[in-house]
Amino acid sequence: MITMNFKKRKPATRKTRILISVWFLCAGLVVSAQSESKRTALFNLENKLAIQGFDPVSYFKQNKAVKGKKDMAVSHQGVTYYFSSAANKEAFLKTPAAYEPQYGGWCAYAMGYSGEKVEINPETFKIVEGKLYLFYNAFFNNTLKSWNKEEAGLKKKADANWKKILN
Repeated sequence: MITMNFKKRKPATRKTRILISVWFLCAGLVVSAQSESKRTALFNLENKLAIQGFDPVSYFKQNKAVKGKKDMAVSHQGVTYYFSSAANKEAFLKTPAAYEPQYGGWCAYAMGYSGEKVEINPETFKIVEGKLYLFYNAFFNNTLKSWNKEEAGLKKKADANWKKILN
């Protein structure tokens, strides 16, 4: 017969519990700071500003690109967004992920075609299944037109390429 001898442990002191709590808090902050830093390094930002200052909610609510205002800025996980109205700012604050552009705000077509991070024209966009996709459009090259011709395949490739970039 096997007998086990369990020693009674003393309950943790208040000081020990506080130290453990502080350690977990610090560890959480470090992880959060690292993910914010990684996010800002991967996203299409200019001085931490997304979508060149355009209001991300306007694409959904007004079906057009509207320039946001600096005094209506919100920082979300290290990325700053400008809004054109208080209502749009509030909508974003409720569900930021619903309004953020796909692929970190890089050109969706380029992400699908070659996995490259290419600048965008914030006024060239498309909402697909409730998600915002932005496109390069300059020098007689509107990549939204190319995206529309083979959207399903490009979207699948872009999703896979973005996942590789994030990891």
